[in-house]
Amino acid sequence: SPVKINQISLDESGEHMGVCSEDGKVQVFGLYSAEEFHETFDCPIKIVAVHPHFVRSHFKQFVTGGKKLLLYERGWMNRWKLSVLHEGEGNIRNVKWRGHLIAWANNMGVKILDMISKQRITNVPRDDISLRPDMYPCSLCWKDNLTLIIGWGNSVKICSVKERHASEMRDLPNRYVEIVFQFDTEFYISGLAPLCDQLVILSYVKEISEKTEVECCARPRLDIVQPLPESCEEISSDALTVRGFQENECRDYHLEYSEGESLFYIISPRDVVVAKERDQDDHIDWLLEKKKYEEALMAAEISQKTIKKHKILDIGLAYINHLVEKGNYDLAARKCQKILGKNTELWEFEVYKFKEIGQLKAISRYLPRRDPILKPLIYEMVLHEFLESDYEGFATLIKEWPGDLYNNTIIVQAVVDHLKKDPQNRTLLQTLAELYTYDQRYGRALEIYLTLRHKDVFQLIHKHNLFSSIKDKIVLLMDFDSEKAVDMLLDNEDKISIDRVVEELENRPELQHVYLHKLFKRDHHKGQRYHEKQISLYAEYDRPNLLPFLRDSTHCPLEKALEICQQRNFVEETVYLLSRMGNSRSALKMIMEELQDVDKAIEFAKEQDDGELWEDLILYSIDKPPFITGLLNNIGTHVDPILLIHRIKEGMEIPNLRDSLVKILQDYNLQILLREGCKKILVADSLSLLKKMHRTQMKGVLVDEENICESCLSPILPSDASKSFNVVVFHCRHMFHKECLPVSNTVSPVQFCNICSAKHRGPGSTILEMKK
Repeated sequence: SPVKINQISLDESGEHMGVCSEDGKVQVFGLYSAEEFHETFDCPIKIVAVHPHFVRSHFKQFVTGGKKLLLYERGWMNRWKLSVLHEGEGNIRNVKWRGHLIAWANNMGVKILDMISKQRITNVPRDDISLRPDMYPCSLCWKDNLTLIIGWGNSVKICSVKERHASEMRDLPNRYVEIVFQFDTEFYISGLAPLCDQLVILSYVKEISEKTEVECCARPRLDIVQPLPESCEEISSDALTVRGFQENECRDYHLEYSEGESLFYIISPRDVVVAKERDQDDHIDWLLEKKKYEEALMAAEISQKTIKKHKILDIGLAYINHLVEKGNYDLAARKCQKILGKNTELWEFEVYKFKEIGQLKAISRYLPRRDPILKPLIYEMVLHEFLESDYEGFATLIKEWPGDLYNNTIIVQAVVDHLKKDPQNRTLLQTLAELYTYDQRYGRALEIYLTLRHKDVFQLIHKHNLFSSIKDKIVLLMDFDSEKAVDMLLDNEDKISIDRVVEELENRPELQHVYLHKLFKRDHHKGQRYHEKQISLYAEYDRPNLLPFLRDSTHCPLEKALEICQQRNFVEETVYLLSRMGNSRSALKMIMEELQDVDKAIEFAKEQDDGELWEDLILYSIDKPPFITGLLNNIGTHVDPILLIHRIKEGMEIPNLRDSLVKILQDYNLQILLREGCKKILVADSLSLLKKMHRTQMKGVLVDEENICESCLSPILPSDASKSFNVVVFHCRHMFHKECLPVSNTVSPVQFCNICSAKHRGPGSTILEMKK
């Protein structure tokens, strides 16, 4: 064109374009077809807009704007029809066509036309009429087919086109417009565009110069805001550096956008700036540039399906290198687990890298042990590193790592070599025992555990069934922990017999006693052949349990036990044995003479319940006042106290005699009361039972065809009811025919049941005699 192009308009398909220029020419033509329309006006045309669906034959429409808003429609015979949509309110400043709605702005405000009904449905006046419409033009854009965004001056309005209810129609258009958001901005608006539920606003900025204190043009701003009902929230803001911004005006900037690609074009007289929405790749780039590797890794993991430029593994490796450079080795090693995953090559590479910087210990805790498994050399290298400098750390790794990760023989030899320098090192010895266990050399492991007196020795024996290996090590096990050792031996009698254990402990009688004592507590009969031996063992090492043993054992030789107890002067045990052997008098004598314990003597006499024994006790106590007091206090319920009182010599002083006599009288009185109480209860019970028996015997007894005579075993009732019969029924419910009863030899008229009398069940007297 030889003159300035004022506007270009494309349909949605991008196949047709409308152009208007300063010389009044308007052209609409197809980019890929010969279709073309030309029109020349006698004034400059500032605005042109083709129908969004111009590519379709029945939508061949476009509008132009100058002083009038003109609509061109292609009709029958391809002729173009011209109609005036609006005029008389000054120049048309902007037109936006979306679907069946056309929005345009003139000097007075913004109008919207419904192309279906050809009716104008709204008029939105401009707010600040002091601004020149040619210097501060109106910005229009459709967010969707029913939402129009208007920006004029520093005011933003978001309008929604809605259907009017049928009851409200009358002469009104079937659609109306509602302003849903309205707010003011800090600067003048040069362009608007939607971004999801937010807005992109291109602003023309003026500021006061610090040097001259004169208002001047500043760099334009591109803001993203979140509309609110009466305000907005700023999401981001960028100042754009374009050439000649100091000389530009608000009308010199334009904002266009490509809806499908989220591209925004900022147009100034000298520059075109393309802006696009940042994606996760851009965000990750920025994070990496700021060395925020952890955030970058997290962002990549969240958006791994949408990122195209970055790989999670590359970001992770960069993060590990960054941590190593900073000297944060432990965190770097920890992140290897997550970042390297199951990649064995990367794992091995990182291990060697940690070895080069002398930080194998840092990565040792995080090396994979299952899926994947690295080469044995890697694990051996780490173990050698610990073995040279940290025995405790080495022991920890041996406990935590499965034995199949490394060559066990090589590590065992390395530990043996170190033990040559320090043979008493408990940590190395314990670790060597564990290595022997992994290698199934349980005998050697057991020897080390026993030497160290290690608590895991019993677990090792149970887990690997090493009972055949400990038959000659029973003394060592008992010395280490006799309780656990005895429990283990008794739980596994089928593997190590009682005889073998007793034989092994022959030279350690104190341990032998511990074993046999626990065996006896479990079963009184299993170790019966050793009960004679146990008498000496109890007497020597555990006297408190000797008497319970003598009481519970049925296989103990009493003569041998008595001999040992008499030799050691064990009075209580000797008393028990004497009483058990039937020599109660000697036992009582020993209690009185050796123990001088009248209470025990009385208790013993009570247990034996022998009158002669009580006589001996009284004879022995008669010249001992304290004993007499004890007898008086306790003898009352077993022996007549008068026998004792008559034998007390006159004039003998007996401690607490008065209290003892009072107690005897009280006990006697209590006995009398108890007897009387029992008698009353007995009489009451007898009377109650007598009444119950009487009521029972007074009840009738059912006699029917099922009953039989207990003598002849025929039915008690005759089959012919007309015949006469004579039946006798007893209280015991036995029944006889009168003629079947034997003749009684007694004069008493009362008869008794022969069956019950023969079985000694009681008399069973007659309760009924039936005749017919």
